[in-house]
Amino acid sequence: MRVEELKQHLILHAQQTTQEYTRLFHGRGNTYGAYPFLTLDSVDTVLFAVLFDHDDAEDALIAMLNDLYTQEKKWEAFILQRRYLPSSPSTLLAGSLPPQTYAIEKGLKYHVAFQNAQNIGFFPDMKIGREFVACHAQGKNVLNLFAYTCAFSVVALHAGATSVVNVDMNKNVLSLGRENHRLNGIETTNVQFMPYNILTSWSRIRKAGPYDLIIIDPPSFQKGSFAATHDYVKIIRRLHELAAQECIVLSALNAPELGSDFIKTLFQENVPEFGYVKRLENLASFPDIEEERGLKNLVFIKKNHYPSLQQHPFV
Repeated sequence: MRVEELKQHLILHAQQTTQEYTRLFHGRGNTYGAYPFLTLDSVDTVLFAVLFDHDDAEDALIAMLNDLYTQEKKWEAFILQRRYLPSSPSTLLAGSLPPQTYAIEKGLKYHVAFQNAQNIGFFPDMKIGREFVACHAQGKNVLNLFAYTCAFSVVALHAGATSVVNVDMNKNVLSLGRENHRLNGIETTNVQFMPYNILTSWSRIRKAGPYDLIIIDPPSFQKGSFAATHDYVKIIRRLHELAAQECIVLSALNAPELGSDFIKTLFQENVPEFGYVKRLENLASFPDIEEERGLKNLVFIKKNHYPSLQQHPFV
């Protein structure tokens, strides 16, 4: 795919965008045969490009994206982030950044900050996971581990969850999560924001249980605090202390080097009372040439009262 071919691809997809967060190009999955270092998103009124590696054709690529921004007249600003540089700087290349920009999904809004290092405050590839939570949160006591900016919490409460506990060791992202609730007119009376290291705070987390729906969505690696290869199991081993009798678990992982079997094995070996149900399909706008390298969203159910999972009304 040459630059001009990529431009035609983007023009076609840009014509279908609304205010909703839309991925226009996902090169990271290596399905296009070119530009594996590029992602391009339409975020409200901003065209947002991310380069994960330097490429000799970078100048020509940026010029083409700038032309797209100018010709389509759909956005107020064009921002480029270079993830391959220290601190992952973002640069305003055209237009002017609105006072506030939102990630909009199914009518709900989330604050985003393009000046942040690396992540802007919202993960669009988790849309299917949020839809799953929305479908099963009504009347539930929800535990949201590695809550980040609390998008799962917003979705769960909007769908009728009774209460939500959000846990993340980063106080700043939890503060933004609180703002995301306010932005959507969601009361936080029955919401807890716990700024703790999950791996050392089980007694505090357990007090608000038991939980009917547990979301586990950790980073694959966070220096000094979490590494999926040896820390994910520590969470799984605690599920029996946290789960209600008919608990549903959404267990997520976005580590290319670790497949679905990694999570399934942890459940089988440590909490066999949780039965595997299914893996949620990823969004078509995030294609990956190797499915197991993409985002894994696996669903498990505590099967105390259901010797055969097929008897469970959820299935």
